[in-house]
Amino acid sequence: MGHGLCVCSRGTVIIDNKRYLFIQKLGEGFLLEPHLGKVSAKWEGHPTPHQEISLGPSHVGDDHGPLLTPLAHSGFSYVDLVEGLHDGHFYALKRILCHEQQDREEAQREADMHRLFNHPNILRLVAYCLRERGAKHEAWLLLPFFKRGTLWNEIERLKDKGNFLTEDQILWLLLGICRGLEAIHAKAFLSRDAHRDLKPTNILLGDEGQPVLMDLACIHVEGSRQALTLQDWAAQRCTISYRAPELFSVPSHCVIDERTDVWSLGCVLYAMMFGEGPYDMVFQKGDSVALAVQNQLSIPQSPRHSSALRQLLNSMMTVDPHQRPHIPLLLSQLEALQPPAPGQHTTQI
Repeated sequence: MGHGLCVCSRGTVIIDNKRYLFIQKLGEGFLLEPHLGKVSAKWEGHPTPHQEISLGPSHVGDDHGPLLTPLAHSGFSYVDLVEGLHDGHFYALKRILCHEQQDREEAQREADMHRLFNHPNILRLVAYCLRERGAKHEAWLLLPFFKRGTLWNEIERLKDKGNFLTEDQILWLLLGICRGLEAIHAKAFLSRDAHRDLKPTNILLGDEGQPVLMDLACIHVEGSRQALTLQDWAAQRCTISYRAPELFSVPSHCVIDERTDVWSLGCVLYAMMFGEGPYDMVFQKGDSVALAVQNQLSIPQSPRHSSALRQLLNSMMTVDPHQRPHIPLLLSQLEALQPPAPGQHTTQI
């Protein structure tokens, strides 16, 4: 199939010979919350009178087309809700604003990363194309739409009711996330790649509550020559309160490996356990996260969590990256901690 795109009428496009309609009439139920990347909307003509939509991280962008209603933003992209007129299904159309050649290459790399995987815990790519917009370009990634939103939305929903994920739910979610990360890390030529922006808003939830990793903005590192490049890249692209200590000040002679993801995964685990990331409040107070992450994390006591789960979290949040476990070890530990199969349905959310 080709990657051609054309605008056929107001509010519709054709991608790979299929027409998609932008959902523009968002009624008075429309609500955008930038911190959560959350949209609530009422759609006329659809059977569901009210549905909450969420597509993850959100920072302010500054250039989007007049016909498009952004569902969520990031510093470099927008996500729109579209409907496939050929099948009636909803999709997420991620539009990455490309100012220069490097931006186009990174967008192509993200599309290529998605194409590498056919995995239940990694977001698949439906279609990809590059659109010219004057002197600039937009890379368009058509992705499945997840009506349940993100892991962060689930954490917030429970928190609003004074509840938390159960330990069984946490272990089940963590297992799926680790399986997705293992698939990313296992690619031979990605031996030193990592996801590098792992956080609850970058983890979607499928219809059965299974975690699905999105935003595969990976980078390859081979030691000192790319240390400064990685540090700058991390400062721009990695959420500060989920960033591993070694990414704040990358040593001149080093090898940064996939265990940066293990740190971020620990932050995700902490958020599932306690309803917020371990350094969210540090950032919100304006204190230095870079300094805070240099000290071993103090884990609050809670009767909701077993000593095994706390020990797992503690190992993932080790400041020295070489002392952190690799994903395969975490997987073996998680599989041993899973509840018996007959009651597995109770772990789904």
